[in-house]
Amino acid sequence: MSRYNDIIDLPHHVSKKRPQMSMLDRAAQFSPFAALTGYGDAIDEAARVTEARIELDDSERQEIDWILREAYETRCPVEITHFVPDERKEGGEYVVTAGVIKMLDLVCHSVVLSDGAVIDMADITEITYKTGNIKWLGGI
Repeated sequence: MSRYNDIIDLPHHVSKKRPQMSMLDRAAQFSPFAALTGYGDAIDEAARVTEARIELDDSERQEIDWILREAYETRCPVEITHFVPDERKEGGEYVVTAGVIKMLDLVCHSVVLSDGAVIDMADITEITYKTGNIKWLGGI
């Protein structure tokens, strides 16, 4: 016979004075201790890759300006590849935004698309638009 035969079938004791601990709180007692808070976030941020901004020469910039005007006048859908600077570290990423050009703001040097997206002209590296069977491509 085992030593606990007399208590093995007794019901589990539940305190009337103290509330029962939830399973989440119970598990938290055994979770690992993070001595360096924020260290994992810092490592993740350092590992995140950003791209450098590409600088276009004057001829490429003129070609993009010409294609912007043509696409605006014809109201054809465009795909604009532009640089979006990263808010936390140097560099950024290149994003392709599609739409129809609603306005060319020459005062602010920006392109406004029909969906309300605003793109700085200095950040544009490539524009693609189609008229019939002709595909125009400007930039690098």
